[in-house]
Amino acid sequence: MTFGATIHRLESVPSTNDAARELARAGAAHGTAVVAEEQTRGRGTKGRIWHSPRGCGLYASFIVRWEGPEGRRPEFVLLPLAAGLAAGDAILESAGVSVRLKWPNDLVWDRKKLGGILTESVFRGKAPDFAVLGVGVNVNQEEDDFPGNLKGAATSLRLVTGRPASRERLLGCLCRALDSWYNRLVQGERAGVIRAYDERMPFSRGTRVFVSTARGEISGIYRGLAEEGRLRVERDAGPVDVSFEEIQGLDWQGQGESR
Repeated sequence: MTFGATIHRLESVPSTNDAARELARAGAAHGTAVVAEEQTRGRGTKGRIWHSPRGCGLYASFIVRWEGPEGRRPEFVLLPLAAGLAAGDAILESAGVSVRLKWPNDLVWDRKKLGGILTESVFRGKAPDFAVLGVGVNVNQEEDDFPGNLKGAATSLRLVTGRPASRERLLGCLCRALDSWYNRLVQGERAGVIRAYDERMPFSRGTRVFVSTARGEISGIYRGLAEEGRLRVERDAGPVDVSFEEIQGLDWQGQGESR
């Protein structure tokens, strides 16, 4: 079953991820989507709030069930990267905007946040049962639609292009792109997904980065993405790989896009 073959459209919901999780627990198929006009308690990673005003953005969540060969471990760990690549493709196709992917969850344009990915896995015992993949994109927000703490830090397709964008067209492009990138994971193309994501980062290898974690800041030279999508940083004391779970913030030296 393809992404978006079944779409549940809601006017208002606390969180599309929560709604999709309940549908999955009730047996909804892989690829089932929940799309809302607004989220009243939308969230990003690390418990952050995702501002989701009515009618302005794309707020969508998809059920992901492993459909690969028997015995192969589900590639849920790379879902955020595959989803970021898919969202970037969809934005380019639908609105003509080329975004960068700020590891591991953000879609950025000129250092401003345009969208984000939230992946939540649900386990049965120790094995992954299914995942919920949330994608949020700022589509038609004007500057005044963002709260004060986001002004200057966030942007939308409308602000970037100077014209309204179609949320429905973006959704259709996203579903097709998710099919493509998720199928690459199913087929075992881990290295290809990681390499493609690395090529779309907002800074190139050799850039000095500053990574915030619970154990403190890690400063060093970006050396690419390691196995399972970890961020590899070369410090004076040697290389360190930062996982999705550890990251709290990421910045880099230099202004604007470096590619």
